[in-house]
Order: sequence, then C-alpha cells, then structure tokens
Amino acid sequence: METGSATKKNILGLQLPTDPRWVDLASLSLEDILTDHAWCEQKAATSCISLIQRYSAKEQLVQDLSPIVTEEWGHFRLVLAELAKRGLKLGRQRKDLYVNKLMEFEKKGGNEEERFLDRLLIFALIEARSCERFKRLSEGLDDEYLRQFYRRFMESEAGHYHLFIELAETYVDKDKVRQRWKEWLEYEAGIMESQEIRGDRIH
Repeated sequence: METGSATKKNILGLQLPTDPRWVDLASLSLEDILTDHAWCEQKAATSCISLIQRYSAKEQLVQDLSPIVTEEWGHFRLVLAELAKRGLKLGRQRKDLYVNKLMEFEKKGGNEEERFLDRLLIFALIEARSCERFKRLSEGLDDEYLRQFYRRFMESEAGHYHLFIELAETYVDKDKVRQRWKEWLEYEAGIMESQEIRGDRIH
C-alpha cells in the first residue's frame, strides 16, 4: 500500500489511496463491477446535463460540459458492449453510498457561489477517485484486455477532473477554490477510511 510521501505525490491530490485488496475483490465480481461502472457513466452524463440546465447563463460551463455529456454516454455504451461481449448482464442500479456521503458535506446554506463551487468540486472529486480506481484496475487485473480497457477510462477521467477544477477557478476566486478543495480532500479521505472494501463498486 502507498503511504507517506508516495501518497502526497498522488497527482490527483487524493489523500488516501485505494486499498490494493479492492482490485482482487473486483476481479472476482466482474459482472457487478462492470454494472456499477456502467451506471456511474450514465450518472456522470445526466449530472452534466443537470449542471448545464441549472447554470445555462454560464457560457463557458455550457460550452465545456456539452461534449462531456456525449463522452460519458459513449462510455456507458462501451461498458454495455463489454458486458454483452462477455455474456454478462447489466444489473440494477445501486445506491452509491460514496456519493451520498460526499453530498452530506455539501454546503446547503450560504450564498449561491459557495453552493455552485461545492457542486463542481463534488464532480471533480468523483472523477478523481474514479480515475484512481481505474488506474488500479489497469494495473492489477489479470485480464490483459480489461487492463487496457481501464487504462483508456483512466486517461479520460483525469481530464474530466481537471476540467471541473478549471471551471471552478473560472467563476470563483482561485484561493477560495484551493481552500475548499483542500477541505473536500480531507473529508473524502475520511469516507474512504471508513468505507467497507467491496469489489462490486467502483467507489
């Protein structure tokens, strides 16, 4: 497991790396992990649509997120195709305990700018953790094809993480963004530390 300085060097800023045992568990539950992955991509697409609808006056946001909707939906279709190719079924969408815990930290009061910032940083954090999980799968699965499959997803999610941070800094003072991002990273580490290690979930 990565510790100390290795953790601090994580390019995504995440403070707690995924437990290596997660990949071993995921490899035993491919239908479950691919199902959960598919629904994560679907939710990412619809979440971007919701942001565009809510903040339609923010032209840069609309311009930048519109192609992400198409990309995320394309990812959903790729995972569906992978399930079909392996003779596996798309299972039911499950409650995302990780995302629900993140939303508990979101500012419900305060001003509109603070709520907007938190919304973007939640998406950045989900993309960052997804990227980190995909990296684990790309390095730890025995299936060579799936390792490459997840490497492509890892590269895509890293770009999305950066985009949400950049959008936050476009509309909110950069110092405020950095300070709140630090708070989010600390909170997310606590979630990861307390969560059960399950191989049937991306998060």
